[in-house]
Amino acid sequence: MEQYIVSARKYRPSTFATVVGQQALTETLKNAIAGNKLAHAYLFCGSRGVGKTSCARIFAKTINCEHPTPDGEACNECDSCRQFNENRSLNIIELDAASNNGVDDIRELIDQVMVPPTRGRYRVFIIDEVHMLSSAAFNAFLKTLEEPPAHAIFILATTEKHKIIPTILSRCQIYDFNRITIADMVSHLTMVAQKEGATAEPAALNVIARKADGAMRDALSIFDQVLASSRGHITYASTIANLNVLDNSYYERLVDAFREQDVARALLIYKEVRDKGFDSLFFINGLAQYLRDLMVASDSSTIVLLDAADEVKAAMAERAAKLKPDFLYRAMDLCNDADFNYRSASNKQLLIELTLIKLCQRLSPSTKRSGHVGGHLKPLPAPEADPFGPAATEASAPQISVNTPSQAPSSQPQSGARQVSADVPPPVRRGGHGPVKVQPVRVAPEPAPEVAEPPKPHVAAEQPVHDEAPRLSNGYSDEAFRNAWRVFIEANSSARILSSAMTTAVLTRAADERWRVNVDSELGAEAIAEAMVRLLEHLRESLGNDSIILDVSVSGREDSPQMWTDDQVLAHWMEHNPDVVEIIEKYKLRLI
Repeated sequence: MEQYIVSARKYRPSTFATVVGQQALTETLKNAIAGNKLAHAYLFCGSRGVGKTSCARIFAKTINCEHPTPDGEACNECDSCRQFNENRSLNIIELDAASNNGVDDIRELIDQVMVPPTRGRYRVFIIDEVHMLSSAAFNAFLKTLEEPPAHAIFILATTEKHKIIPTILSRCQIYDFNRITIADMVSHLTMVAQKEGATAEPAALNVIARKADGAMRDALSIFDQVLASSRGHITYASTIANLNVLDNSYYERLVDAFREQDVARALLIYKEVRDKGFDSLFFINGLAQYLRDLMVASDSSTIVLLDAADEVKAAMAERAAKLKPDFLYRAMDLCNDADFNYRSASNKQLLIELTLIKLCQRLSPSTKRSGHVGGHLKPLPAPEADPFGPAATEASAPQISVNTPSQAPSSQPQSGARQVSADVPPPVRRGGHGPVKVQPVRVAPEPAPEVAEPPKPHVAAEQPVHDEAPRLSNGYSDEAFRNAWRVFIEANSSARILSSAMTTAVLTRAADERWRVNVDSELGAEAIAEAMVRLLEHLRESLGNDSIILDVSVSGREDSPQMWTDDQVLAHWMEHNPDVVEIIEKYKLRLI
């Protein structure tokens, strides 16, 4: 039984003509060989699987070929070519720098450089993953790389050129390999499928090429995997199922839901994607890529940026023609924001669902906008103002009063405490029960004294009418209040003073909706007072009660050690540790 060889090895290029996607580079190498203008050192750079090591081997074989063809290829018939094809040539030495990256390995290589070839003109030394060499190994290699013997040629290959020291780069001719395009991959995979006696749909090969992400070796490995599962007949459906790829049909349905402002359908499609086992980050990035492809397909001058088959380009262009450019720009921006915030989000599913809701609500290319920048949800009435424009509602300024101990009312339980009371009016809600947006606070100027004026014959001024929702008055338990309090602390954990003051505060329910908040220090009370507007709005929204009032009181005891400054900590040490004072005076230490 014949031994099975994977396609990545079986169809590895053996001539310059069979190298996929590097025509310009291979022509340059062939011309250098034909003109006998060979450099002593080359650096091949590029991502994985683009043909760097294969080109190095073909180059080494061709320069030692005794009877090269007129088009600059090796003849594959002379003794040198046969030895190379049978992997027994002594003129080609390969070193894997990933596992041989020390000084001793380079010194051993240098010793071999001094040995001339027994047959042929050149000895070629191929160092793969050269960026893995240690600094000492690079330094030991410099002199030999700069002035090697006439018979020695070095070919360095790397996927990370930026990690190679400049003194190495300056001694080499640098060749940058391109990523393999999808069209070149599909063409090569078609040839491989024919030689393997298999049938393959072009759409299936396109999926494999996209999955390979520019690497021909990866594409051949994926091709073997799909071929084994499909028993010689590669279809689009079997490829999608085998590779667990998210089909573009999901994204097409999502875009239709965005255009129709159908939030429910968008969320159900996302659930369907999650039920199939796809990661949410993979899903949102795939949606962003699909929207990007629609954007470049919408213009005949940019459709060349769409790396796909001609029939796919035509279908994308037809679909993109039904969408507004503003829709695509804003949709990509929202997807990019979701990708940026995904890793730090505590509820990742909610982040993606909120993004889809925003896409349905604000990015619909509806023609019935009446001047609106964004669209509107189908089940809800049209918004009264531009969702991207200035805020239409202004909250009243909170009334905050600070009571010193002498001014404290007699009802306070602690006579030596100061009190901060705040009452923020409930926000204006317009239709529905969605989240309330906090608007900037503006303090209205005091009205001027009234002056009697003679009546005017015509009065044309009209007072705007605000559709203000009634105040919420839902009941809640003490535990629910404390839970909402803790949620606000977690949301503001970066504000150390505020979170510390709220964590150590003592909460007491004074009346039905009035709460006393006893904190340790004036600094903590000031921090809570500064955040009072946001805190009250959070509590009222979370508990569904617009009558909640907070009375912040400061106890008469000293600040908690958690709130001490560096000077206070040092003073405490000096007071209770005489040795500290002696050390500070002896060595003339100071706090910086």
